[in-house]
Amino acid sequence: MACIVEGDGEVTALPVLLRRLTDRLAPGHWIDIPPPIRVKRDRFLNRPEEFSRILQLAALKAGEDGRVLILLDADDACPAQLGRDLQHRASTGIPHRPVSVVLANREYEAWFLAACASLDGQRGLHIPPDPPRQPENIRGAKEWLGRHMHGGRYREVTDQPALSQRMDLQQAFDGSRSFRKLCSEWQRICNAGLG
Repeated sequence: MACIVEGDGEVTALPVLLRRLTDRLAPGHWIDIPPPIRVKRDRFLNRPEEFSRILQLAALKAGEDGRVLILLDADDACPAQLGRDLQHRASTGIPHRPVSVVLANREYEAWFLAACASLDGQRGLHIPPDPPRQPENIRGAKEWLGRHMHGGRYREVTDQPALSQRMDLQQAFDGSRSFRKLCSEWQRICNAGLG
């Protein structure tokens, strides 16, 4: 498995989250998840030569029987449309490797907001009585987390992996369409790897 991510936090957080999902979706099985390849989102998306170079690196890192997972923040883009475009570009760029594309609707941290009830008290996070009802509609989930953390600061590199380890996966699944997309893609990957 080779993963492509955009944030420093995701380099550590995504493998943590994927191992947890593997335990849930394919108990007793193991998928090798080396550290993800970190990209600069705009360069990766807008420079064809950079996109191709990173995909080739991911295909090489995944190995002959491996797969590639691209996880980016959708930011203000429509996750479905950008996801279809990236899926087409990636599958065309490395037709010899299966590729999955997941876009966190607005950002990875929206998944924490979807599961915020399970994170109250974790990493100094204090969830107010009226948490976000539609976490994927919030622009600035990192800032929201920071405002509700002791010390007033969310640290992506340390907090993101820790919260990925502690969040309730069912709450995230129930509250976030893009997290459900990650789960369905990971289920497909696990099934393909176990077949």
